[in-house]
Amino acid sequence: MQVKEDYKVRRSARAKRARIVVSAEKVEIVVPLRMPEKYIQQFVQDKQAWVESAKNKVQQYVESIESFAPASYQQGAMIPFQGEQSVLHVKFSSRHQVKIDFVDCFVADVPERWQEILTGVELNVRIRQALIEWLGKMAACQATKYMDKYTLLYQLEPRSVTLKVQKSRWGSCGIHDDIYLNWLLILAPGAVFEYVVVHELCHIQQRNHSAAFWALVAQHCPDYQQHRAWLKRHGASLMLGL
Repeated sequence: MQVKEDYKVRRSARAKRARIVVSAEKVEIVVPLRMPEKYIQQFVQDKQAWVESAKNKVQQYVESIESFAPASYQQGAMIPFQGEQSVLHVKFSSRHQVKIDFVDCFVADVPERWQEILTGVELNVRIRQALIEWLGKMAACQATKYMDKYTLLYQLEPRSVTLKVQKSRWGSCGIHDDIYLNWLLILAPGAVFEYVVVHELCHIQQRNHSAAFWALVAQHCPDYQQHRAWLKRHGASLMLGL
C-alpha cells in the first residue's frame, strides 16, 4: 500500500489509538495527535490485507445499491419526488431555457431550437440540471415549512438553516445551533423529511443520542422509528441522487 496515495491520515485529539475507516470514497487512518509517522506506516502495512478486504466489501455493497434516479431524462422517465416515482413529460416550445412544472407529473418545457444544436446526451444533461434546480427549491420550501411548524410549537429555534449536498448525512446541528439538511430529502416521503427536521431541532436541546434525546424526538414525532427505518432501508439508494 502506497503511503500518500492510497489513504489519508487524520490526526485527532480524541483518538486513543490508530484505527482505519474505509468508505466508498477513501481510506482514512485516524490516529492520536502525536503518533510518529513510522508507526502509522507500520500500522497500515500490518492491516493491508484487512483494508483490501474491507474495500472489496464496500465496493460490492455500492454495486448492489439500486439508484432511484432514471437512466436518462427523456420522455417517460420516472423521477423520484416525495417518496413516489412521477413520470416526466418533455415538450418543446419557443422558450429560451428549460422550465419545470409539476402537477401530478413532471413537465419539462424545453427550447425547441435545442433539438438542432444539442446532442441527445447534452439535452439529457440540461433537463437533469433543471430538475435538480427545481427539486432543490422545493426542498428549501419544505424545510422552511417544517422549521416554522416546530419552532413555533416547541421553541426550538436554530440560528440558521442551510440545505446542501451531503454524501453521508441527512442532517446535522452545529454547536451554535446551525442546522444543515441534505436537499435529497425532497426525494423521500414528506413524513421522513419532517422527521429529519425534528431530529436536528431536538439536538438544540439534547446534544447527543441519549435516551432523553429520543424521548424528545418521540414527543414531537411519535412514529419516528418508522421514518428511521425507511431511511435505513432506502437511504443508500437516495444518497446516489439524480
